Amino acid sequence: MLKRLFPVLTAVVALAACVTGLSANAADQKPNIVFILADDLGYRELGCFGQEKIKTPNLDRLASQGMKLTQHYCGNAVCAPSRCVLMTAKHPGHAFVRNNKSTPPEGQWPIPDSEVTLAEVLHDQGYVTGAFGKWGLGGPGSCGDPMVQGLDRFFGYNCQAHAHSYYPSYLWDNDKHIELNNNPPIPGHKGLAKGADPNNPRSYDEFKGQDYAPDRINAAALEFVKANRDRPFFLYYPTVIPHVALHVPDEDLKPYLALGWKDPPFTKASGYGYTPHFTPRAAYAAMISHLDRNVGKVLDLLHELGLSDNTIVVFSSDNGTTHLDEEVDYTFFASVGELRGLKGSLYEGGVRVPTIVRWPGKVAAGSESDRVSGFEDWMPTLLELINKPDATPKGIDGISLAPTLLGHKQEPRPFLYREFPSYGGQQTIRVGNWKAVRQNMTRAKSLSQVKTELYNIAEDISEKNDVAAQHPDIVAKLEKMMAENRTPSEDFPLIPIDPRPKRK
Repeated sequence: MLKRLFPVLTAVVALAACVTGLSANAADQKPNIVFILADDLGYRELGCFGQEKIKTPNLDRLASQGMKLTQHYCGNAVCAPSRCVLMTAKHPGHAFVRNNKSTPPEGQWPIPDSEVTLAEVLHDQGYVTGAFGKWGLGGPGSCGDPMVQGLDRFFGYNCQAHAHSYYPSYLWDNDKHIELNNNPPIPGHKGLAKGADPNNPRSYDEFKGQDYAPDRINAAALEFVKANRDRPFFLYYPTVIPHVALHVPDEDLKPYLALGWKDPPFTKASGYGYTPHFTPRAAYAAMISHLDRNVGKVLDLLHELGLSDNTIVVFSSDNGTTHLDEEVDYTFFASVGELRGLKGSLYEGGVRVPTIVRWPGKVAAGSESDRVSGFEDWMPTLLELINKPDATPKGIDGISLAPTLLGHKQEPRPFLYREFPSYGGQQTIRVGNWKAVRQNMTRAKSLSQVKTELYNIAEDISEKNDVAAQHPDIVAKLEKMMAENRTPSEDFPLIPIDPRPKRK
């Protein structure tokens, strides 16, 4: 009717939409979702979270346009179990994958068909779904393969071990290999050539490739956005940066080399770790700045297409900074700041991660929240933000933090539970400002031999002062809650609580 009555006005409106880059149905479309996940990025490694040496202007801009979550916790202390929590909204006491576990020749322990993923839920709500980067939740052809877990499009590394190289021979394009122009491919683990001079920068040339996988992945992600600009999309972008090896184009090193840092080479003399680098500090900083530029390309494209206002952007990290200090000088960069612990630890530095949320007009620009939240919360949060809370699966552990993001008052999270059977065996629970921590559990013959530490995070963010002896009642309460909020895992037993697996 309106088109018949006002044809000229209709034409003008359509022309204006074209000029501004808006899709014709943008006003009625569900918000797009872009979830960017860094790999091993520490709590203090972004400028907006206190970093002073590494430049991250795009992510700092993102924070100025949205909300920083200053007490947000990743799913677990290392890659695969953390991503499992994110994808299934179940905390580590209920999640299927609770540790890294490889399935040769390629891939990690697969999540089963029975697990409902974030991608599946959003796909059922009419979203076209794509993942670009590192998967790590099931090898090719398994029940955990990304193409059978709710994704319409996948491009990147299926396997975490394969992702240790930034110059591999191939990446996965849905269910097929795409060859990269790296001849030969650069391994993620290899030492200097026999007899090579570690003080000669040319000795490190063999670890430089031509076809940088993160840029291939970024380009594919941008194409996904362009191809789906006229319908709601979920872009999951689990980049591999800044996980070692220290692989970065020489051009990216120049700004940091110009700073004149005293930067002793990483030679891998001990035989442990990833490939050597002549200037490891500059390389690590350059990798994070490269990540920042790739994020900037996504943000710029959303703006160019007129999609920014109708897109929820989340940025976070799968765990804290790596503990490999010769490769990543976390002391020099103050990578986790005042926090204790690194990747592999359930102390704050291993699991508290820098997190930003932007949704113009909905999430207040330049805002900040210290409400405790975790990866398990994203599924119910995003479903509430797209006005589909009833689509939240039963039996998850996540609690929507949509009210917090939208500026409303919200009750504190009742508790946040984590367990990790590796790195000695660990267990933790946080209730309010009280945090109970158990370490070195695997060495104990019974739970009675395991010490429970207690910290007041509000007064002791560095977890230096164990006050368990002064508060036995609180310790007993938190120990009871740790026991109640988990189920045994045959594949990932937490010793000595779960029975040790029988040898086959």
